Amino acid sequence: MQLVTEDNITELAARRWASAHDPRTAELMSALVRHLHAFAREVRLSETEWMAAMKWLTETGQISDEKREEFILASDVLGLSMLVVQMNHAFDAKATPATVLGPFHIDGSPEKDFGGDMSDGLPGAPLYITGTVTGLDGSPVGGAILDVWQADEEGAYESQVPDIDEARLRAKYATRADGSYCLRTIAPKGYSIPMDGPVGELISGTDISHYRPAHVHFLINAAGYEPLITHLFQEGAEYLDSDVVFGTKQELVVTFETREPGPTPDGGHSAEPWLEARYDFVLQPA
Repeated sequence: MQLVTEDNITELAARRWASAHDPRTAELMSALVRHLHAFAREVRLSETEWMAAMKWLTETGQISDEKREEFILASDVLGLSMLVVQMNHAFDAKATPATVLGPFHIDGSPEKDFGGDMSDGLPGAPLYITGTVTGLDGSPVGGAILDVWQADEEGAYESQVPDIDEARLRAKYATRADGSYCLRTIAPKGYSIPMDGPVGELISGTDISHYRPAHVHFLINAAGYEPLITHLFQEGAEYLDSDVVFGTKQELVVTFETREPGPTPDGGHSAEPWLEARYDFVLQPA
């Protein structure tokens, strides 16, 4: 009979998990055991605290669904998501940097033509985002797919709005042969992450700002290139220096230029003032 003690439990558990049939699983799980046990020892974890953690994890799973990923949000606010992004996307200095995916990306966004309006009449200042997608050598990337999504004027994604089931403020755009793209939306606003769940409850007991600066999400895919998950942030927006998910990068901050009524980048015409942001994405070869 093997006698388990505080001194030998870590090695026993790590050795047991090292028997996983997949070598990488064995490496991950045995290391996880050692780090978890080291944390418990460092803080002298009480049984009450352990039970509170189990309850928090349970509630995090219960509030998550196909439209809300509370575990991703938890990873984001702990800085783990950005750490994993940085370790796994060491792009060339000329490539557009990657940031976090966030908890509100949804597959299957509708396809829009060049300059198509993904705001579909929602209130807000009209915003055109234009630019090109190229490789590191400057060659245009035609047929790249830009999956774009953002929050509304109130800082809410459609999954946070009751009785909204259709796609809202999200769409997919394809670049032209010369790598150019154009999309129409509304100017984003800075917003609070969801504070009605376990992550929000945890943050509310700290001095951490729970706000994100105004931004638009992009997921770009093109044959022969690494997928790019990134944001564009509005220059001068609040919370650029305190983004709760650590996603802000100077290279991704762009100016929203005010334009007078008149011709628009999609070849159309606006009867009201509008905003234009220009950004050229540079992809890393696969």
